[in-house]
Amino acid sequence: MGPLLTRIKDSLPSLSEAEKKMGLYVLKQPELIPNMTTKELSQKSGTSESSVVRFCKSIGIGSFKSFKLELVKELAMNEEKLTDFNFLQDKSEPYDIFQKVTHVNTSAIEAIPTSLDRKEFQKAVHTVNHAERLIFYGVGGSATAAVDGYYKFTKLGYACTAHQDFHFLLSSIPYLKKNDVIMAISMSGKTKDVLELSRFAQKEGASVIAITNLDKSPLYKEADIRLCTPIVEHDYRIGSIPSRMTQLTIIDALYLSVFKTKGEDVLPQYHEARNEVIRLRR
Repeated sequence: MGPLLTRIKDSLPSLSEAEKKMGLYVLKQPELIPNMTTKELSQKSGTSESSVVRFCKSIGIGSFKSFKLELVKELAMNEEKLTDFNFLQDKSEPYDIFQKVTHVNTSAIEAIPTSLDRKEFQKAVHTVNHAERLIFYGVGGSATAAVDGYYKFTKLGYACTAHQDFHFLLSSIPYLKKNDVIMAISMSGKTKDVLELSRFAQKEGASVIAITNLDKSPLYKEADIRLCTPIVEHDYRIGSIPSRMTQLTIIDALYLSVFKTKGEDVLPQYHEARNEVIRLRR
């Protein structure tokens, strides 16, 4: 049991009856809470919505959203430890590992609504829709999401760039215009190259859309638009697995949302490219 759940357990004797009912429900099924609203939690626990707010404050957390974020982080850290180096001591067979990977990735994707702000996402769609040039940049595991974004948005007719050469990207920043965008992707939000590129782009008047978590993330604080990912694995790990899935999911949702706004304008090019692919198949 992690710090938050332990805190709830230790607080039970001092809570009101309604808060105690809620605490017991959370301790019994903590994995269900992140996807619930205050109304759903109050109904499931047999209390009221106001009791949800009081419960959070009684255990030292200011809001239900903050409570869910902290709970998601704790549950993720208590997961299968799939990307933790202790995994090397795991005696699982290959198919068991496959099942664990599926479970961890699914849990990570399901946790995204607890961290992603609806208004920020809508703002990102609007901003990208009015841009001409997009630069996608991520280092290490986040580079996968950057390349995926580059492929997808190129299909929509954007002048896209996604390059691993930091100095090459620096040379392209001065050509960005006011409505153009750099998509800065970093799980920790502390990667120096990502931060420096973002700051340079902002000096040139471009918008920075960050795909990062909000736990002590400088990138989160500095970006114009923040698409927050949940904390689903340790920073020190074997490799990016669940965190990468959250980044790719946000890229997919952003791509489909922008595609929907462009609609008929891009269909002729899509059909033309598709027909050419079919013609060239052997």
